[in-house]
Amino acid sequence: MNGDTFLIAERMPDNAYVLAQWIGIQSLSTVMQGGNYYIDMLQKQPCAKLLNSHAELIGPWDVANDWIVQTWTPRVQALGLRYMAQVLAPGVYGQMSFHQLHQRISNTWEIKMFDDEPTAREWLLSLF
Repeated sequence: MNGDTFLIAERMPDNAYVLAQWIGIQSLSTVMQGGNYYIDMLQKQPCAKLLNSHAELIGPWDVANDWIVQTWTPRVQALGLRYMAQVLAPGVYGQMSFHQLHQRISNTWEIKMFDDEPTAREWLLSLF
């Protein structure tokens, strides 16, 4: 790891949702580190909604899909995640990685795809 920021994850006021902004090129290692950080956040305070933004993501990250499906997904589901607003990456490889993942976890909780964060945020805030 070269010390570059690869994820900014923050809880919104009143625990409305967690915003995860993935930045740059991702590897299995960075996805696992970021995913485990998010699990820690939910263990401290559950939150049913995630805005997962790939707006600044570069390239593919499908090397992490097996870990996301087998490890991350069951853990966050058990911790109360119910809704995910996914902002798609601008590049085709990042989008393909998410579409491959979506086919494997789409029946786990409600996932909607968006092209920008404001629209994704609006959908999340419209829920319950």
